[in-house]
Amino acid sequence: MPRAATTKVTQPVTDDSIKVRQLSHYQFTWVAGEPAARGTLTLQLVLDEGAWEEVLTVDADDADVLQDLLRSTPTVHYDVSRRTLMFGVTAVGT
Repeated sequence: MPRAATTKVTQPVTDDSIKVRQLSHYQFTWVAGEPAARGTLTLQLVLDEGAWEEVLTVDADDADVLQDLLRSTPTVHYDVSRRTLMFGVTAVGT
């Protein structure tokens, strides 16, 4: 009987080696700019119940779209190395 292939995992597994994490909480923040200058919107992501955090700078249009997606999607993941939010999980074939 052939032996099943196994994936080699670099040891030790550390916080830095985990590339995809689940979003636990998020917070939008606005930081004032200089007088007469625009402020800066940020989106703080709390991942894996606080095991990792990321802060993204977003524009107002992106913040609006992201807030809608975050409110309506029960499961969101974040790829740390690619800085990519992934919304929802859909089973194959549905």
